[in-house]
Amino acid sequence: MSRGIRTLSALGAVFISGAGLAACGNGVPGNAVARVGDYVVTKRDFDHWMVVAAASSAAAVPGQTAKPVVPDPPTFAGCIANKRQTAPKPAKGQPAPNDTQFKAQCEQEYNSLRDQVMQFLISADWITGEASDQGVKVSQKDVVNQFNTIKSQQFPKPADFQKFLSQSGMNMADLLFRVKLDLLSTKLRQKITKGQDKVSSAQISKYYNQNKQRFGQPERRDLRLVLTKTPGDAQKAKSALGHGQSFNKVAKQYSIDQASKNQGGTLLGVAKGQQEQALDQAVFSAKPNQLSGPVKTQFGYYVFMVTKVTAPTQQSQAQATPVIKQLLASQNQQQALTSFVTKFRKKWTGRTNCRKGFVVQSCSNFPKPKGGTGTAPPGAVPQQGAPPQGGAPPQGGAPPQGGAPPQGGAPPQGGAPPQGGPPGG
Repeated sequence: MSRGIRTLSALGAVFISGAGLAACGNGVPGNAVARVGDYVVTKRDFDHWMVVAAASSAAAVPGQTAKPVVPDPPTFAGCIANKRQTAPKPAKGQPAPNDTQFKAQCEQEYNSLRDQVMQFLISADWITGEASDQGVKVSQKDVVNQFNTIKSQQFPKPADFQKFLSQSGMNMADLLFRVKLDLLSTKLRQKITKGQDKVSSAQISKYYNQNKQRFGQPERRDLRLVLTKTPGDAQKAKSALGHGQSFNKVAKQYSIDQASKNQGGTLLGVAKGQQEQALDQAVFSAKPNQLSGPVKTQFGYYVFMVTKVTAPTQQSQAQATPVIKQLLASQNQQQALTSFVTKFRKKWTGRTNCRKGFVVQSCSNFPKPKGGTGTAPPGAVPQQGAPPQGGAPPQGGAPPQGGAPPQGGAPPQGGAPPQGGPPGG
């Protein structure tokens, strides 16, 4: 699958009547696996995206040519038969896997895909609902234009695009749907952060005065040095240097520091506080081009010379202002997004009910962990606190998590979203 299409914000749920299920008492209709406020995630929607997930999972396996099979609980008969048929021949002397082992694999695969697909569909509804509540909309024209741009970039040849469709389990309506969801998420994020990039001169001055060191470079010194094990060797090294021998020769003969020894005792750009305390004090007290030492340290005895001093530099507030302004604006936006996400998660988790067997962390009826507050539902918390921008599909082949279905969309095509708003209860 092309990276460009895969990294679209796969923020979608499809709302089409599914096969009937027994009604239950948690507000989830009989034909559904979850209810999110006024939205319903039908069993048919779930089954459609499980096919997509299985196709994506199969495509991620190098050399995989067999047609993907969606694990089929509770017996997993189809999955077992497929594994029996496609399993590689065991190594000589090794037993072939049996049906019990195949079933365990099928169940594990189903659980992984189910959780990812459910999270994907639920978090899709969250963004749809939030966009509706905040009056955020995108036009079908914008969706088509964005889709055509991405398609032309990733699939210059029509045949490549058709191949992608056949391998992905998706159709045109699904892709348009995903693009629309991405645009909704972007608009939501823009609305949340609007005006948060304003930074006053007083804020800039305060930050500069509190963080001056970030806008300057300390004095740095280049050294030539020799580290010896004994004071006697240090005196011999110093004497040799004093009589005109080169640091290259003396370091090779006397130094026990392999790193600097192989560089002729050269150590460049040393700032105060980077070396062992006794050496640090001696280096920054020494005059340039003067042979100094021996200096006793925990590592041995140093003889050194400062060969170059680079004076410290400091940017003025005026010079630092563009960087500070950008930094503070980013912090303000992040704070706004973080605040939004906290309320967003609480609001929509409380409106989400899932059928038994389909409960994930985004569901209000998800069991709370003992002795802790739990973690954020996967896909429910947008990256960096913002509504999801998209991303690669999650491991296991499910559609990318996060996002939301629009209130409109392309007409139904094998599980694609219908036009119009979400169905009622």
